[in-house]
Order: sequence, then structure tokens, then C-alpha cells
Amino acid sequence: MDVFNRNIDFNALFKFSHISASTQQHLKRVYASFALCMFVAATGAYINVVTHLLRFSLLSGLGSLGLLIWLMATPHSRETEQKRLGILAGFAFLTGANLGPLLEMCITINPSIIPTAFLGTAVIFSCFSLSALYARRRSFLYLGGFLLSGLSLMLLFSLINVFVGSTWLFTANLYLGLMVMCGFVLFDTQLIIEKAESGDKDYIWHCVDLFLDFINIFRELMILLGMNEKKKKKEK
Repeated sequence: MDVFNRNIDFNALFKFSHISASTQQHLKRVYASFALCMFVAATGAYINVVTHLLRFSLLSGLGSLGLLIWLMATPHSRETEQKRLGILAGFAFLTGANLGPLLEMCITINPSIIPTAFLGTAVIFSCFSLSALYARRRSFLYLGGFLLSGLSLMLLFSLINVFVGSTWLFTANLYLGLMVMCGFVLFDTQLIIEKAESGDKDYIWHCVDLFLDFINIFRELMILLGMNEKKKKKEK
């Protein structure tokens, strides 16, 4: 029964021998920036839901797109680091604010949808991120072509549904989108590692990829849970 007396080294769980030390430091900066984005986005969403200051989602959407383009156009360097972090924070704030109408809809249907969707998103994102980190390097990069094909299929379904107006097609597109976004967590995480290993240390832009993956999964889950809750209420 020596199996019960063995010492388990929990620190070994967080050792990634296949990733260089410099890339591990880079990943720490990426996830620290990601945590900052999540906090700022939550603040933006809360302010929009409570105060309704940003009711014009088109303007805030264009604002977030403009900040994203500005961030992309600003080169990564020590001199521009603080400026780019400020742009990133502004982008995260407006992205969170853009979730306001969807959050209000979920609150109207059932307020518990929001924490449930957030917890589900956190679990999904963590599991897929860890899978990508522990997996052999480049093992998920082949997904890129499939994921782009999935995005194209989602766009095609959306265009068709403009004319058809099918609830079934809309729901199928949501589930397809959820699967595609989960795949992007795997793909983007390993792509960030490969870029860092090749010398690309732009942790701020790399953070944007993961942040958008999280937000899209969260949005898909909220819509799906909201639809299911509506369906339950109709059946009662």
C-alpha cells in the first residue's frame, strides 16, 4: 500500500519543460494582461447595465474597433508599452459595455444566467488553455484551417437565416460557434507559444486573441442559456 505514502509534487503540475523560460515569462505577461482586460470589461458591462450611459451599441462597437485598429497599428516597444496598455484597457471597457443589452436581456429572463454562463466560460477556457499548454508543441496548430472554415460556415448560415428566419438554424449556428471558439482557445494558445519562441514578445496583442475567445464563448453561452430558459417558461 505504498501508493498512499507517496509524496505528490504539485509544483510539477505547473512545469512546462517543452516551453522555454523566456516564453513562460511571456505567457505570464499575457495572462496578467488578460486578467486586467477581464476586470476592465466587467466594469464596462456593469456601468452600462446600471447607468445606461452607452446605450448606442453601434457607436461603442465602432469605438472598440477603432481602438483595436489603433492598437494593431502601434508598434510594440518599451516606449509604447504604457500607451498600448491604455488602448487595450479602453478596448476591453467598450467590449464589456457592448455586452450590456445582452446582459439586460438575461437579467430580464433569469439573473442566474449570467453567473452560470461566466462560470461555464471560465471552466471551458481554463480546460482548453491547459490542454494547449500541456500538449506537445504545434499539436493543435493544424486546427487553423478547420476553424477558418467553421467561421465561414457560420457567416453563411447567418446570411441564409436573414432570409429564412429559422430558429433551428440560429440555434445550430450558436452551437457551431461555441465549438469553433473552443477550438480557437487551443489554436491561439499554441500559436502564442510558437510566436514567442520565434521572438515575437508582443504580449499585449497576444492577450487580445485570448480575450476575444473568452468573450465570444461567454456571449454564446448566455444566448443559449437564455433561449433554454425561455423555452422552459413557455412549457410551464
